[in-house]
Amino acid sequence: MSAEPENSPPNGEAAETDARDPSGFLSEIIGAPVTVKLNSGVVYKGELQSVDGYMNIALEDTKEIVDGKMRRNYGDAFVRGNNVMYISADAAQ
Repeated sequence: MSAEPENSPPNGEAAETDARDPSGFLSEIIGAPVTVKLNSGVVYKGELQSVDGYMNIALEDTKEIVDGKMRRNYGDAFVRGNNVMYISADAAQ
């Protein structure tokens, strides 16, 4: 008798439904509030408008946060992808 649960795929492979494609996830959160952290440590919070294959990001209603303090408000902002450390979907407010 195997120690694996009955519904698990053979050889420890992840089930197809468990796999998450990053580009699919990003397209699902277009229009949602996000946090974008840059390699420099600067954080932008805004509404995700678009993201491309190079991870270039367009945001609306953007706030720039430096050292935990809001520094500037931008209407629209464009972030070049090679500066992005991560994008995080924020909880809807």
